[in-house]
Amino acid sequence: MSDFKKKYETEVIPKLKELFNYKNIMQIPRLDKIVVNMGLGEAIHNIKILDSASAEMGAITGQKPIIRRAKKSIAAFKLREGMPIGCKVTLRGKKMNDFFNKLVNIALPRVRDFKGISGKSMDGHGNYSLGIKEQIIFPEVDYDAIDKIKGMNITIVTTAKVDEEGKALLKLLGMPFRN
Repeated sequence: MSDFKKKYETEVIPKLKELFNYKNIMQIPRLDKIVVNMGLGEAIHNIKILDSASAEMGAITGQKPIIRRAKKSIAAFKLREGMPIGCKVTLRGKKMNDFFNKLVNIALPRVRDFKGISGKSMDGHGNYSLGIKEQIIFPEVDYDAIDKIKGMNITIVTTAKVDEEGKALLKLLGMPFRN
């Protein structure tokens, strides 16, 4: 059993049960999935940037990303329907646990002038979204090999019903929220 799962079962479950007075263990929120998305508007002009972004995201998450295509044409951006404009990975199970552990314990502390993340990015249903400006905070990305700094969006989906439960779950799992 991984350290993440051990921590969840020995520390997080009892504290959440005590905090919210759950009657059934199945009511206790848990991580459902993590979606990592990288939108690349520049891919319209330079298609090679999508290949490097896909390779970097694959190295970071440990799973091959899928290429996302434009759903609608937008003339002002010279975008046509079906053009590749980003990549996305949906993580579940062991890969999700490993990525969350890496994000919380390794990547976020490497952010310059890091004081914690905002607790206001909850969506009303216990899910949390986080934007990262630089992909170089992850140790898998070779600083010398990157052609351009790219950001990414990370959405952590939980089984919590309300934001209060979701935030408590993430805080107990080690997410460094700002005070």
